[in-house]
Amino acid sequence: MEDIMTFFFINRAEIFIIILSVFLGIEVISNVPTVLHTPLMSGANAISGVVIIGAIILVGHTDNTLVLIVGTIAVIFATLNVVGGFVVTDRMLEMFKKKKKNK
Repeated sequence: MEDIMTFFFINRAEIFIIILSVFLGIEVISNVPTVLHTPLMSGANAISGVVIIGAIILVGHTDNTLVLIVGTIAVIFATLNVVGGFVVTDRMLEMFKKKKKNK
């Protein structure tokens, strides 16, 4: 327990930034209108692509087990985000295509 408290004390600024980012992200995303969903999803896909590349580099150069586990989880979640974003974007764009008339 003392090790955990020491970790939180040493990294309190970083932990505060992460917690603040979570609350800020929730506030921003909850106020996004439906019309902006597709462009926002595309931006999230680009950011997740960068996360995938960074996590792969991190996982490839580490000897630390914790970094390996966190990096692998980051690769998996970012990949799910990119794939899900492309699926949603594709479905949204299908709504705007002209439908073929059956004769």
